[in-house]
Amino acid sequence: MERAKIDIWVGILVALGIAAFFALATKVGNLTSNDIRETYTVLAHFENIGGLKPRAPIKGAGVVVGRVKSIVFNTEAYHAIVELDIDKRYVFPKDTFANIYTSGLLGEQYIGLEAGGDENNLVEGDLITYTQDAVVLEKLISQFLYSKASEED
Repeated sequence: MERAKIDIWVGILVALGIAAFFALATKVGNLTSNDIRETYTVLAHFENIGGLKPRAPIKGAGVVVGRVKSIVFNTEAYHAIVELDIDKRYVFPKDTFANIYTSGLLGEQYIGLEAGGDENNLVEGDLITYTQDAVVLEKLISQFLYSKASEED
């Protein structure tokens, strides 16, 4: 009888562990829903998006204000077109800056919006013209090594 009780408790603990692992995986993978309701979509062009992925957060002053809807490659202009879904509760001026940042040294990438000073706000279908590409760590390292090698010559 005691063996059966121990087996039941072990089974319960294993099930709780699996549920906790699943919850953590969805949180890390940005699969959990947040408080974003109705959205409007704007576009931004980037020369290099680094590791940015769909469903990546869009932040304004550190607050999640939206999610990346999709990323496509423009074969005519050779740049990435990023669709941004922004919560309708948050309005940004037309001259807003969109920058790709990385959380920590090797963390996820997200888009940071920095409001400009225009009196007109972004609306559905607008294009954010002021963008800054992702900083690619490998590119920085190779530039540093190349500059050090050229100094030795």
